[in-house]
Amino acid sequence: MRAFSMSPTCLDQSCSIKFLATQTKKRNVYEGDNLFGEKKNKYSYEVKLLKNLAPPLMTALIAFSPIVNPPVSVGQTIEVQKGAALFSKACIGCHYAGGNIIQPGATLFLKDLERNGADTEEEIYRITYYGKGRMPGFGQNCTPRGQCTFGPRLQDDEIKLLAEFVKSQADQGWPKLENSGD
Repeated sequence: MRAFSMSPTCLDQSCSIKFLATQTKKRNVYEGDNLFGEKKNKYSYEVKLLKNLAPPLMTALIAFSPIVNPPVSVGQTIEVQKGAALFSKACIGCHYAGGNIIQPGATLFLKDLERNGADTEEEIYRITYYGKGRMPGFGQNCTPRGQCTFGPRLQDDEIKLLAEFVKSQADQGWPKLENSGD
């Protein structure tokens, strides 16, 4: 029976893995050719990694790196949940799943927001605050009165949260919202 140990080594652009094979009974060092037929000394033999193996390994390393996929903070998750709850309370009656049941050309999907000049958080905030066309304004100081909602008004920070939520959802194509149970 043989015991193996392995130690990776990289210098410049070449990498190798050294294998040391020892027999457990006699404690003699195994001597032989490596996988490529190269003679090695009786203490170890080296297996060079193929150059075409390096790119997939680097791709895998980068794909699983926390830098590429930064973890979502608890604060961000809470803000998204607050935005979703507020959207469900104030907007979903007309804008279910990002659509628009009153004016189909004015959905909250990115292509319609861009076409209508409302593809920034600032513009979404302004429209939500003061209203536009058939959409009533929800801001505390919305005027004229006929353009504003007759229901409860929203605070400035709530409208900001809604604008961030709508922009985020539009950028993602309005994925289905999880029911928060509210």
